[in-house]
Amino acid sequence: MMAELPLDQVRTLLAVVDAGTFDAAASALHVTPSAVSQRVKALEQRTGRVLLVRTKPVRPTESGEVVVRFARQLARLEHDAYAELGMTGSGEPTRLSIAVNADSLATWFLPALARVPQELRLCFELCREDEDHTAALLREGAVMAAVTSSSEPVAGCSVRALGRMRYLPAASPGFARQWLGHETDTPLRDLIAGAPVVAFDRNDDVQDDFVRTLRGGPRASSLRHLMPTSEGFVAAVVAGMGWGMVPEAQAEPLLRAGRLVDLAPDRGVDVPLFWQQWKLDFPALAAVADAVAAVAAETLAVAPGS
Repeated sequence: MMAELPLDQVRTLLAVVDAGTFDAAASALHVTPSAVSQRVKALEQRTGRVLLVRTKPVRPTESGEVVVRFARQLARLEHDAYAELGMTGSGEPTRLSIAVNADSLATWFLPALARVPQELRLCFELCREDEDHTAALLREGAVMAAVTSSSEPVAGCSVRALGRMRYLPAASPGFARQWLGHETDTPLRDLIAGAPVVAFDRNDDVQDDFVRTLRGGPRASSLRHLMPTSEGFVAAVVAGMGWGMVPEAQAEPLLRAGRLVDLAPDRGVDVPLFWQQWKLDFPALAAVADAVAAVAAETLAVAPGS
């Protein structure tokens, strides 16, 4: 016989993960820290698994992530049931948590959210994360949907191809002349590995991928500037701090204005993007998914095989 997961224990585990400590969770739940600890231990005994790493802040284990995701989905279903029964506060909005990469957020994603009918009364809570890592937030149960580069669906989630986001190798004209032999006969591949480069953060490997397409093994220069906003990244490239892979949508007007040059026309890097979301019968989430897919179809390059 399958063991049940007591709802008070499941909710307590979620409270601990969200609050970060047992004491903070106890305060949020209006119980003692001892009661919180006992509930979590009882849930671990019932599941036969360690669910939390007792650090500060606490972290869910892989098994804990499963329970946390279940707790968030349960809370969502409970909210919808109360709404259908007329038991929620009048006009209470619905909150949707979505993980999205910075470049999508700076280019096409917000127009998609603007298309969602306002009568749905949605409040969006966006978590900005690299597209290679947004799926982890879904896996942890921290968000309900994500724009991700992974086509492999997270457990309990559906996946839909959105298209390809194209990045162009670009630099300011002055930087290109000084560092990259622009307007000379020197091949770009012979100079680019030593030229200063702009990256979004330590996880950003798009520049390294481009260099490898030119030279094989070596990555981009270790002389790199980290600019953790999409707008700041582009501004740093325009200012001549380094070269970088600029999203095509942001690069095109700057190329036309002569503020950037394309270092290797027709050698851009395409990053596939996918929409993943919880498999729940949740009309508001379905409306957001449809709006995101529609704007992506108008904005992003078509994915191979689509």
